[in-house]
Amino acid sequence: MTPQAVMMFAAGFGTRMGTLTADRPKPLIEVAGTTLIDHAIDLARDAGLGKIVVNTHYKAGQISAHLAETDVAISHEDPDILDTGGGLRHALPLVGTGPVFTMNTDAIWQGPNPFQHLANHWQPDRMDALLLCVPRDNAVGHNGSGDFIVDDTGRASRGSGMVYSGAQIIKTDRIGKIPETVFSLNVLWNDMLKAGRVYATAYAGQWCDVGHPKGIELAENMLGWRDV
Repeated sequence: MTPQAVMMFAAGFGTRMGTLTADRPKPLIEVAGTTLIDHAIDLARDAGLGKIVVNTHYKAGQISAHLAETDVAISHEDPDILDTGGGLRHALPLVGTGPVFTMNTDAIWQGPNPFQHLANHWQPDRMDALLLCVPRDNAVGHNGSGDFIVDDTGRASRGSGMVYSGAQIIKTDRIGKIPETVFSLNVLWNDMLKAGRVYATAYAGQWCDVGHPKGIELAENMLGWRDV
């Protein structure tokens, strides 16, 4: 069954953005006239997802005020920020205990709806996680060597290959066994990778990381919003 809930990560400090996040959280930075968080929410609504949850920590009040007139649920992390894994576990009362979508809110997409793409390739009988990855040629402004290698069956392993986009479907039943309070989703993936239950699918469009100031211009160029 395709998940109907999405957890969006919006709690971080946005330190790579420098002065741009001195007075606002990164998800409220605008790209092409729309905030990053709204770009992500629009994708979720377009895919027909019924439950959207956003976590908050840094300048949380600004995000809560921005979303006050919507039906988006807030999972606030206080006093400590919990990282992606801890944040997802903290939000389980809101997203539910079944498989969920997760998405980072600091990227812009040009092409098919990423949630719909994941839903079309989700096979829960053999997958514990399905990662949406981007071929390096389609990862605008990304200079790294990639994150995952994908074999002919779609099974993923760590290595220089495709770039993880920050979007996935993941089962949450293993998350309660992790003893730490603050932990990355990498901890959960490591357990799933050992079991051979992590798969990946390639995104057909373009994707731009907007985690740094240059990413704003690159994303707007990708969208055709400004002259290259």
